[in-house]
Amino acid sequence: MDSKKTNIPDEYWKAIVECDPAYDDAFLYGVRTTGIFCRPSCKSKVPNPDNVRIFPNAYVALKEHFRPCKRCKPDGLQLPTEEWIEQVVEWIDLHYDEPLTLNMLADISHGSPFHLQRMFKKVKGFSPAEYIRQVRLNKAADLLQTTNQSVAEIGMQVGFSSTPYFITLFKKKLGVTPSSYREDRRNHDGNAND
Repeated sequence: MDSKKTNIPDEYWKAIVECDPAYDDAFLYGVRTTGIFCRPSCKSKVPNPDNVRIFPNAYVALKEHFRPCKRCKPDGLQLPTEEWIEQVVEWIDLHYDEPLTLNMLADISHGSPFHLQRMFKKVKGFSPAEYIRQVRLNKAADLLQTTNQSVAEIGMQVGFSSTPYFITLFKKKLGVTPSSYREDRRNHDGNAND
């Protein structure tokens, strides 16, 4: 790694890659793409060095609007559960159209899958998977009303990899197929304009 390019001392980068607890009191590192900061010993996935910022302590990281990792709890700081779950929700809202798994969400939010599942359900009343499906269905309903894209195109665009699954889930949750929903909405909007 070229430390001149990333401004991370080679010694610090080695500590991050090797999860070396000997450096936990020397520095913390933040990852720009997640907005989370960690101890060098954190077992999270090794970040892209271009996205890493080095901090002398947690207070500097917090001042720069980074959040403490739920996994390694830098300086013993913990984000309140409700705030942590809201940040996961915000991330899902931005990335709903990508393939998402509980493990991926746990890794991104620096928590364990079990803890994330349990806390998400406690705070929101439903699982992360249920929330993702609902966001996708809401986006699909909006696209059905506002575009002429095919049902298959809309399903893929909002993150469903299977058109039959999308149609089945849409009908189960909204009571009609996507095509019927589009037709009903257009008829309703047409009558409202008369």
